[in-house]
Amino acid sequence: MTPPATPPDESAVEAVAEPHEPGPGERAARDRVRAEAAGMTHSGAREALEAARAAGADPAVVAEWQRIEEHLADHGGPYSPASDPYVQGQLTARSHHDDAPRTP
Repeated sequence: MTPPATPPDESAVEAVAEPHEPGPGERAARDRVRAEAAGMTHSGAREALEAARAAGADPAVVAEWQRIEEHLADHGGPYSPASDPYVQGQLTARSHHDDAPRTP
């Protein structure tokens, strides 16, 4: 019999939710959650958040589900990364960062 999953440490989830430059693994986790969340309503995102916590998912996964669930609580429609201001802000910042001149 498989032992029950350990819920993620909430302090780790909070740390991942703080503004910082995410590493490649964290970016990939966020992208997977966003793809899975596309088209979900608030109740679906809440269920996915609860399932991620119960499964002991990576803190980056739990933090992203939590952020999306909170976004949909105010949004009222289905989730779309294209209409998520946080995601669009990240994409804009990355494009400006990528376009910045580099000094040798």
